[in-house]
Amino acid sequence: MAYEFRVIRARVSSISHERSLTQIKFNSEGDLLFSCSKDHIINVWFSHNGERLGTYEGHNGTVWTIDVDSQSRFLVSGSADNELRLWNVSDGKCLYVWEFPTAVKRVAFSDDDERVVCITEQRMGHQCVIRVFKLNHDGDGTAQSLEPEHMFSPIGSKATVCAFTYTPNLIITGHESGKIALFDVVTGTEVLNNERAHMDVVTDLQLSTDRSYFVTSSKDKTARIHDTKTLRVLKTFTTETPLNSAALAPNKPYVLVGGGQEAMQVTTTSLRQGKFETRFWHKVFEEEVGRVKGHFGPINTIAVHPAGTSYASGGEDGFVRVHHFEESYFRAKPYGDLQLED
Repeated sequence: MAYEFRVIRARVSSISHERSLTQIKFNSEGDLLFSCSKDHIINVWFSHNGERLGTYEGHNGTVWTIDVDSQSRFLVSGSADNELRLWNVSDGKCLYVWEFPTAVKRVAFSDDDERVVCITEQRMGHQCVIRVFKLNHDGDGTAQSLEPEHMFSPIGSKATVCAFTYTPNLIITGHESGKIALFDVVTGTEVLNNERAHMDVVTDLQLSTDRSYFVTSSKDKTARIHDTKTLRVLKTFTTETPLNSAALAPNKPYVLVGGGQEAMQVTTTSLRQGKFETRFWHKVFEEEVGRVKGHFGPINTIAVHPAGTSYASGGEDGFVRVHHFEESYFRAKPYGDLQLED
């Protein structure tokens, strides 16, 4: 018999932007939460109480994407103003700006913090381009190289999301067609692909702690777990609504997914019909085990605290909701006494 899903109980602190959220990220310690939105501003908050610590101002367009390194020293951001910016996390100073012909849609640090990968959009006759920059950590971080270490254009469907794997010089990309691929950044060649990973745009890609597998979400209403080495689909979680984000819960066998129907149709439906909930799925049994309400529009981005004690969701409504799990979440064993080994 399928386990009947329950509402996950959590203590919530709510923090806001003036416009829709595009991405949120915890730092590696989990004490800071970074958020970016269509209001051109990047904010950093204390994750335990939702108090704003500071802002990173300088972009002149929607900030689509952010990432923070493992030491919480550098922050990178990509924006619709065609800029990739490097920031000092502690004082909010912009250290360097790279300019491109089109918008920067995704950025990500490598696991050793030495490199940054970014995707620029296919628009106005310009191809979608993936660039890898080697960061100079010497001094105050302002002496960066203007030219990328590697750059190439994926052939066929444009890339929408990317991340570094545990193998040097190998990145995973998700594409507009639903394809997932592995690229060698040195040669720019596609090493492996799964053309049928999804049937529509890949909207998010988040790696497991050891980078051996990853979860993707898509407009095809599914989230999927893939093996990093073979790109084989390991698990599929099917919903009734387009998904914008998917995240893996550390220390618990759960996948968190969020989405909702398109923003332009939101006013015609109720909260329940719009499916503006974060939904928890058991990552082994592929069954829904819980959901959390709260947003008044589609959920655009989800991030889980590195210790698994809380999670945050950012919505079209301009709010970031930080949910701190109650004790019942950690005690719950919906499928009996299964121990998860990381």
